[in-house]
Amino acid sequence: MKKKDDLKVQVNEAILACHDKQAEDVAILELEKDSGAFTDYFVMCSGTNPRQVQAIADAVDERLERLGLRVTHSEGYKQAEWVLLDYVDFVVHVFSEKARQFYDLERLWKSAKRLEPNELLAKPKRRAVATKASSTKKSVLALPRKKRA
Repeated sequence: MKKKDDLKVQVNEAILACHDKQAEDVAILELEKDSGAFTDYFVMCSGTNPRQVQAIADAVDERLERLGLRVTHSEGYKQAEWVLLDYVDFVVHVFSEKARQFYDLERLWKSAKRLEPNELLAKPKRRAVATKASSTKKSVLALPRKKRA
């Protein structure tokens, strides 16, 4: 698997961990290379209370550790208003609802492309090209066989 594919799988695992703990308003921002961003993706979500914020952060950390990925830096766990988990190629932000509205990272990084979780791992659809040989083969295989007497 290529590094970019590995990264998308890791980000997807972080998203799944957020969903496991009923995180609200999960968002993924794909940051542009020339934006001055220090990472490729932001994963953002909200918890409704400090315990849920911590539980989401714990779930992300545990799930990614199982993939062999360790957090390089974390902040805000004790206060549980804005927990930041830095995995170098992506950063997970777990906010209280109030802190998320106040800091409004989506507005600050408005040049970033907002992705839906299902877009992250979506494979490009390959168009089927029918050739004469393949269509003949299919039609022959689809014909019922005659019974021998």
